[in-house]
Amino acid sequence: MMLSKYILLPLFLYLILACNSENSSHTAQKQTSQATNYTNQVEIKHAKGFTIEYFKDYKIAGIISSADTLKYILLEKGATRPQGYPNAQLVEIPVKTAVAMSSMHIGLFEFLESEQVLTGLVNLQYVYSPSVRSLIKAGKISEVGRDQGLNEEKLIEMHPGIVMTVGSPGTKSDHYQILKQAEIPVLANSEWIEKTPLARAEWVKLVAAFLNKEKLVNEKFGKLEAEYNRLTALAEGSKTKPTVLSGLNTKDAWFMPSGDGYMSKFFQDAGSDYHWKDKKAEGSLPLNFEAVYPFALEADYWVNVGFSNSDTKKDILSQDSRYSDFKAFKSGKMYSYNAKVNELGANDFFESGTVNPHIVLADLIKIFHPEILPDHQFVYYKQLQ
Repeated sequence: MMLSKYILLPLFLYLILACNSENSSHTAQKQTSQATNYTNQVEIKHAKGFTIEYFKDYKIAGIISSADTLKYILLEKGATRPQGYPNAQLVEIPVKTAVAMSSMHIGLFEFLESEQVLTGLVNLQYVYSPSVRSLIKAGKISEVGRDQGLNEEKLIEMHPGIVMTVGSPGTKSDHYQILKQAEIPVLANSEWIEKTPLARAEWVKLVAAFLNKEKLVNEKFGKLEAEYNRLTALAEGSKTKPTVLSGLNTKDAWFMPSGDGYMSKFFQDAGSDYHWKDKKAEGSLPLNFEAVYPFALEADYWVNVGFSNSDTKKDILSQDSRYSDFKAFKSGKMYSYNAKVNELGANDFFESGTVNPHIVLADLIKIFHPEILPDHQFVYYKQLQ
């Protein structure tokens, strides 16, 4: 027994030292890379759905999912693929060409002054961005959708640097096997599930990592973040908290923002009182008209009303005569986020609005507390007449 102890103790110490040495080597590699190749790095403060790590000549991006965490190796041109990530998709950076599955992704590229990287969109109609529409008109962006899906043959022919899809917590990594077999990386973008406006906007940092535009995104996001926080502080100091109603009833339900969701956070930060602020849920709250009606009768403001920029109070009333009973209908305090809708029906609230939460917030504060921002002109919102 004594002999065994003297044999095992040095072996145990050796294993500890070896493990520490390996960890130290990994840490040293990361610290060295931070001091050389990637002096500009992003720090994720709000978003919960993605991660980015920096190494010597590559980055590791992770999309957090309930199914599995999707990994991406962002590798500088000419660098050797690192070991240890057998299931990760390889992306050569900076990405030169990209295809987006949703017009909501356009705002991410536009924020980074990289619209020219887009070479394909799943649908060319519902695009608001004037600069992207110009690229479409010039034939530089192709439509890659077909039968409510992807034209995979066309995508393989185009062979973009990355295809950005609409992801979700349950996204399966093998959903786009044909593209992956063609060595076309597929990025599952799920910024829409984030709970706060700043978290959703922060997904622009993920795209910046693929484009090597960390310096630009840090500067621009830092400014919008500071402005958002400044506006929130102004609204927080307001003496009153007017009540707010959101959306419209449909044939099946009145889908109200959940209390811990994106729009509810806007209402809170704009200094209003949202009746369902404590009702947490994944997605919207499907309520019947009768459940909403008692509160709707007394709500001071009614926002997110209507579906087009031409909607009027009369149009809304034609959908349900009971709307005329609402206090906000009688006072005319009804607003939609359809101020920037083009002739094709594309709404900029869902494009640039996603990466400009400070402007959306300023619009809402102007609605609920016009005395706080007397000189602000509406950008995304408009009052129904």
